[in-house]
Amino acid sequence: MYRFKQGMRKSLSVAAVFFILAWTQANAWADEILVSAAASLTDVLKEITSGYQAKSKHTVKFNFGPSNGLARQIEEGAPADLFFSADLPQMDTLDKNGRLEPGTRKNLLSNQLVIIVPADSKLAISSPKDLLKADFKKIALAEPSSVPVGVYSSKYLSDEGLWEQVKSKVVPVQDVRATLASVESGNVVAGFVYKTDAAVSKKIKIVYEVPIDKGPKITYPAAIVKESKRKEAARDFMTYIQSRAAKDAFKKYGFVVLD
Repeated sequence: MYRFKQGMRKSLSVAAVFFILAWTQANAWADEILVSAAASLTDVLKEITSGYQAKSKHTVKFNFGPSNGLARQIEEGAPADLFFSADLPQMDTLDKNGRLEPGTRKNLLSNQLVIIVPADSKLAISSPKDLLKADFKKIALAEPSSVPVGVYSSKYLSDEGLWEQVKSKVVPVQDVRATLASVESGNVVAGFVYKTDAAVSKKIKIVYEVPIDKGPKITYPAAIVKESKRKEAARDFMTYIQSRAAKDAFKKYGFVVLD
């Protein structure tokens, strides 16, 4: 009986060792990466990541915000494995300063500017010149001097010869999602956002779409951060966001996929 119990203990010990080794091997390559991404990508990346994590052992966490602020964080050494910007200048600066992993940068998406008002608003716009009317007292805009959607919008208004007349009405906010919230709440009468952001809210409506041929070219680049300690996992996720499933999700949310 003693020998039987001793043999059982030995078998269990061996089984435990094999279990630990198997678990270690299965999880040795599993990493958690941090993706710094433009606020306008919030909903679509959460959906894409749900599909990714169902197939991959890697996990993904996000730091969403205005692209200029995220780029500044990376420049100052804040942790990030992948950067997904809403414009090229932020990525250009990091690239110039050697903050990106060589050969990983790629332009993935485009978008379109729209003007929105609260869902119950009676205001209508047939031309951006309508923003000069007295009815448009407060217009929310992500910081026009630095945040991509604000920069794009102010450039568009400048090209239309309207910026100097409109800027006194502008209420600068943190990012595109803050603009959306400001219009939803009725704190402002209108705002400039991306078409994809307008699509996720039932509390607003689009009253004007900036023609793509007249608006600034909007480009979303992504790249792996050079200081990342999880480059292989970051590469795996970078590959996934260029997959057919991810492209379909981007299109569903209204983004233009750049092939």
